[in-house]
Amino acid sequence: MTSEVIQVFQNIIYSYFKQYGRKFPFRDKIKPYYVLISEIMLQQTQTSTVSEKFLNFIKSFPDFEALSKAPKQKLLNVWQGLGYNRRAIALKTIAEKVVNEYDGKLPDSVEKLKKFPQIGHNTASSIVAFAFNKPTYFIETNIRRVFIYFFFSNKKNVNDKEIISFVEATADNEDPRKWYYALMDYGVMLKKTHPELNKRSAHYRKQAKFKGSNREIRGKILKILLNKEKILMTELQTQLKVENKRIISILNQLEKEGFIENNKKVIKISK
Repeated sequence: MTSEVIQVFQNIIYSYFKQYGRKFPFRDKIKPYYVLISEIMLQQTQTSTVSEKFLNFIKSFPDFEALSKAPKQKLLNVWQGLGYNRRAIALKTIAEKVVNEYDGKLPDSVEKLKKFPQIGHNTASSIVAFAFNKPTYFIETNIRRVFIYFFFSNKKNVNDKEIISFVEATADNEDPRKWYYALMDYGVMLKKTHPELNKRSAHYRKQAKFKGSNREIRGKILKILLNKEKILMTELQTQLKVENKRIISILNQLEKEGFIENNKKVIKISK
């Protein structure tokens, strides 16, 4: 990995970004709060959907203070359409911690951010890079695709531990925000032209079917509860047409995660 190779690689990525870089509302006006919201939204949701939902979310909850005080009913209503609803609850918890423990300012430390719910190393690193433009090193789907394409062209089962050394060696530490935007956008292009690339990762997993899954049933339950203040257990069972044992198990999990209150007869969104 010579300086010449690094320079050529960076030039290729930046040249593409200059001509084809994507525009998103969460890239327009950089604020730590906006970055946090968008990064949590983007964890398991396509950018097109996030772009639509992001502006409505920050309009409803413009800052950490507003989000920390948001009723769960309203929060989950605004979150509808993004899926994986536990991320919304995690964001509220994060907002509460930022307000109560950090004087309303999001920490710019990867290690501190990793102590928040729903934030692992990669998300913490991306937040620090995008919100504060500080050098960090991480891998996500599109970045992984880029490095496999350029540096592991004849290899299968490529481990992220192998890739991260290339991420560190080729990073633009002067402007990490722009560099990671450029890498991700190049990776999106590669997804269309070389869809097989991520299958060569040792971490590739085929996504489980959504239809008929517990995740689908969780979503249906929350949607029903968001449209009604409360519902009888018997009525919920009738609407879902799913075996009672499975419904009870899912309700117990939703209650444990702080979504609902359940007295075994009446179910409602928790406050």
